[in-house]
Amino acid sequence: MSNPTQPTSARFNNPLTTPGAFLVGCNYWASHAGTQTWSDWRAEVVAADLKQLGEAGLQVLRVFPLWPDFQPINFLYGGGGHPFEIRQGEQPLPDASGVSAEALDHFAVLADLAQQNGLKLIVGLLTGWMSGRLFVPPALEGRNVLTDPLALMWETRFVRVFVRRFKDHPAILAWDLGNECNCMAPTPSAEAAWAWTSAISNAIRAEDAAHPIVSGMHSLDEPDENGHWRIAHQAELTDVLTTHPYPYFTPHCDQEPLNTLRNGLHATAQTRWYGDVGGVAALAEEVGTLGPMFASEAIAADYLRMALFSLWANDCRGLLWWCGYDQNLLTHAPYDWTPIERELGLIRADRSPKPVLAEMGRFGRFVAGLPQPLPPRLTEAVCILTHGQEQWGVAYASFILAKQAGFDLVFQYADQPLKEAGLYLLPSVSGGLPFTRRFWCDLEQRVRAGAALYLSLNDGILSPFKEPFGLEVQTREKRTTLAEIDLPALFPGQPPERARFRVASPAKYCLAEAGAEILGRETDANPAFARHSWGQGQIFFLSVPIEQYLSTTPGGFVGSQAQPFWQIYRCLLAQAAVPPRVLRKDNPLLGVTEHPLDANRRVIVLVNYSPQAQSAVLDLAPGWRATEAWYASLPAAGAPLLLPPNDALVFLAEASAWASAP
Repeated sequence: MSNPTQPTSARFNNPLTTPGAFLVGCNYWASHAGTQTWSDWRAEVVAADLKQLGEAGLQVLRVFPLWPDFQPINFLYGGGGHPFEIRQGEQPLPDASGVSAEALDHFAVLADLAQQNGLKLIVGLLTGWMSGRLFVPPALEGRNVLTDPLALMWETRFVRVFVRRFKDHPAILAWDLGNECNCMAPTPSAEAAWAWTSAISNAIRAEDAAHPIVSGMHSLDEPDENGHWRIAHQAELTDVLTTHPYPYFTPHCDQEPLNTLRNGLHATAQTRWYGDVGGVAALAEEVGTLGPMFASEAIAADYLRMALFSLWANDCRGLLWWCGYDQNLLTHAPYDWTPIERELGLIRADRSPKPVLAEMGRFGRFVAGLPQPLPPRLTEAVCILTHGQEQWGVAYASFILAKQAGFDLVFQYADQPLKEAGLYLLPSVSGGLPFTRRFWCDLEQRVRAGAALYLSLNDGILSPFKEPFGLEVQTREKRTTLAEIDLPALFPGQPPERARFRVASPAKYCLAEAGAEILGRETDANPAFARHSWGQGQIFFLSVPIEQYLSTTPGGFVGSQAQPFWQIYRCLLAQAAVPPRVLRKDNPLLGVTEHPLDANRRVIVLVNYSPQAQSAVLDLAPGWRATEAWYASLPAAGAPLLLPPNDALVFLAEASAWASAP
């Protein structure tokens, strides 16, 4: 067995666990049958499907051996209704696993066809939940399949037999625990979720230590919530975490049009959150628009193009669309039940491709044709998520603000060992137990040594406060109206109204100055934004939770009511002791990542997170010049750049012999 404490990149020679690698693909059911793929097996249809998908440029399929089709076990009952024997229909079990030999043979055909068409497979082993319907073998109906010992026994047997049969097939890329298995049944505790995950992961590893294990869950939980499927636990027991970032189902996302900034960064922010706090690779395993009620086919293609470049630039290991083929002509459940499951394909029911398929293939060919994998992006800040707050919403808004301001961050929890950085963010601190004293002492030591710290306050209780922040609380009260804060230092020479921000905040802290420099005040002159020197570093304090506010406010980032809160983050970047970027940008709708190849060469990726073309100037640091376009075209010398809607520019920047890297 592999060593679970060894980094996954060292344990596997696999693109899912290799930094800089990126795969494109889709989730696949046969075009004629959906969830009845195996009960209505038609090899000729599957062959045509995989040929079409392979020729379109897809690289990987996530496929689903539907559990009751592959382990069709049922109870026979004796006198008094007591269970007497488990069989397959009327036939005694051929072996102790109860696995269908016919179904395994059908899967072997699919795997061979995938290999013939240049497609790799991520296999969702325990597919008991699919598109809003539960599928379990008849013998296990009515049981909690995540905690019941009988169910766990049969699940383990199935997994071991399946993995043993196909572990050496060249099409296999990874083993997925199953499709959103945390939706199959109620889970009474985090420990129960851990135990189930451990049992299935160990069953896989008992048969195959050569392929990574993919989590495959739907929306992992935050430590402070009542949910039980934790990022840390899945990262402990599997090798690749997964996001299924549909805006409609994810809090704080479905608030503006699909092709705008918030939704454009959704998959990236959530996947980086999982990967950063879990410390393992992360993959956007299911991405889609959920059909024509959310976006036209043309806008869906724009959204996909934007998401692809964004995920790739931020080291998220791939994007798998949901799903390969529309299922609007199918009459069985769940498609009969749920409109949202019918028109999600890359390809229509008549086999004609949608624009999203062309975008997927085009991007896959672009990445495959690069001279080398994309190196890790530079990051300037660590965003620390604390107890008592709605962590995903705060993390999401912080990620967007940093992108707008021109820098990149990584995530961690306050309970984890503190990562090295020149800038630390403690956004929207909430509640009476936000973090421990030992955490604060460690963070304070980093600041005294020269780092910058930013803390925005929701209703959090801090100790100490006066000495490090240079402010003293006089009184605290509940707010009855929006906070109004003037920040003229961020907008020199601008009209006063442009420098005024309005924010919902639960608590007002009346503050007295105690050494801090006041950068902004409420309209009643109460200090609101301040900077205080602390050792060799500095601490920035904001008395309102802009991240929490933005996470819950439709139009908070784009539109006529949007306020430029990103300027606060830009102020932090300007004051922090972090190396400057090669490319400087002012447009908040453009995201930029920089990827050093060596001391004198960087790949720079600009992504337009807007449905309108955006202009920019390639303002490079002295001694640097853009030398080669990897995607799109560089503007003529001195000419402005016009980036098309939801598109990108990728280019190589090189330093002159006398210039040093920033």
